[in-house]
Amino acid sequence: MNIVLLSGGSGKRLWPLSNDIRSKQFIKIFKKPENSKGNPEDIYESMLQRVYRQIKTVDSDATVTIATSKSQVSAIHNQIGADVGISVEPCRRDTFPAIALATAYLHDVQGIGLDEVVVVCPVDPYVDDEYFEALNKLSELAEQDVANLVLMGIDPTYPSAKYGYIIPSTKDQVSKVDTFREKPDEPTAQKYIDQGGLWNGGVFAYKLRYVLDRAHELIDFTDYADLFSKYETLTKISFDYAVVEHEKDIAVLRFAGEWKDLGTWNTLSEAMDENVIGEGILNEECSNVHVINEMGVPILVMGIKDAVISASTDGILVSDKEQSAAIKPFVDEINQQVMFAEKSWGTYKVLDVEEESITVKITLKAGQHMNYHSHERRNEVWTIISGTGKTIVDGMEQPVKPGDVITMDAGCKHTVIADSELQIIEVQLGKGITVTDKKKYELNI
Repeated sequence: MNIVLLSGGSGKRLWPLSNDIRSKQFIKIFKKPENSKGNPEDIYESMLQRVYRQIKTVDSDATVTIATSKSQVSAIHNQIGADVGISVEPCRRDTFPAIALATAYLHDVQGIGLDEVVVVCPVDPYVDDEYFEALNKLSELAEQDVANLVLMGIDPTYPSAKYGYIIPSTKDQVSKVDTFREKPDEPTAQKYIDQGGLWNGGVFAYKLRYVLDRAHELIDFTDYADLFSKYETLTKISFDYAVVEHEKDIAVLRFAGEWKDLGTWNTLSEAMDENVIGEGILNEECSNVHVINEMGVPILVMGIKDAVISASTDGILVSDKEQSAAIKPFVDEINQQVMFAEKSWGTYKVLDVEEESITVKITLKAGQHMNYHSHERRNEVWTIISGTGKTIVDGMEQPVKPGDVITMDAGCKHTVIADSELQIIEVQLGKGITVTDKKKYELNI
């Protein structure tokens, strides 16, 4: 299979564990298969890691490409490695431009043939292996030219007002599509379900030529590189409006397996394997309480019911589960720099912010290194607290071990290379410290 995973979104609804860089699909709260043990990094996996693992379990030869923004690339590489294909959107232009760009990427960069099938699906549903077997079936239907576009329709479990509906012509497992309906109110949703209506989960398959032809009809471009260069000028439009609404030959595959959209703390906690992740204690009077704690300090909860408690360096949330779905406008009012991020080489966590200094804990994976870079408006001091490696400062190499201190003045080129996992306390000193104050250089190792 050729699978395109759509990875977008920001961190408003699952604050404080997610933020503008760390979207919900990167939060590690799902237990890995039973053979994982020991370090918390080995026990839990994120939505992205879970979906990628499930795809490879069902089809080890699947070609997976992730369509995403530049801000998520480092986290993707951190969690699933550098082998996965990534189609980077220069800016957000909704789902049609993103899918058109990913399709051109598959053809022009990955060398996928025009008559090969592509399956597109979100990166963040909570599903079991049966879902990926259905994706395989979806791919086969598109290969057989059952229709120009083959959708997966989710069998509704209740009359939801959150999803659009696909109305099939028949109630067979595979049917032509009669029409589509926008997100309804609950009574109308029930009418759609009575007609055999299915949730539109944004999962579909097509032959690469089909979407590429449609893209050329709507956008003036020659190839992937040309489309990428023009991306910022493209009109924002969804795939449904640009393609689906104008296509008469559409089929739908009915899917009745497990499928959950984990978009709020309430729905996310329903999928958790245990009530406490991290340091937390619930007394016997607690009921339906979930704690997710990344702070490394204990949380004690007593006599609370139907609540979610989440703590990270970005903040602390204590909420009734139903009310947790409404946190976005309150989070929008919080103005704070990102305190935690995953990079391709490891992670960084902000420990302290002062007017003219920031203190950060950096963890590099074994064999990884930062970009060779400099800063114009700040000095930096690195203290090695565990692991071994080497630093390169203005071209001079030096081995480092716990207790070593390295100082870099503003304008000084520097990087660090980890032999084993390497932990560093970094102190940034200067006025107006920002993440944009960074200049990169080529590094020959």
